[in-house]
Amino acid sequence: MWTQEIQCRGNESQIHLCPTLPSNENNCSHDNCVGLVCTDRVNVRLVGGHSRCAGRVEVLHRGQWGTVCDDLWDMADAAVVCRELDCGEPVDALGAAHFGSGSGQVWISYVMCTGSEFTLKNCGSEGWGKHNCNHTKDAGVICTGKLLPTGP
Repeated sequence: MWTQEIQCRGNESQIHLCPTLPSNENNCSHDNCVGLVCTDRVNVRLVGGHSRCAGRVEVLHRGQWGTVCDDLWDMADAAVVCRELDCGEPVDALGAAHFGSGSGQVWISYVMCTGSEFTLKNCGSEGWGKHNCNHTKDAGVICTGKLLPTGP
């Protein structure tokens, strides 16, 4: 357990590069432990559509962009993509490379979102790189493009 107060500015690339304030007494216990969760900055994007909220679904995995197979692709899956991109609600979940064929890896297939996940990576699937698919079956999404108001 560190006994120093960490004072990160936010531009450090590693936590040990953050300035610290020395502590003269160790009054910390494991009840004071903190944690954090890190994610990729951008995990999903839409390519080939008429706006940033429509297009072929591509996901970032191991530093490489790849596509999503349209097997079992539905509106629940589209809802997660739209939410992750701050693009409102899904209008359509498309397959058969509606927005053109991608290139590189087909990263995921048989995506099984409930629709409540925050990111596509949180949805079930056959596994990264496991598929019987090609780019003629790339999945696509059309979102409303804006968040819809909730409540009265």
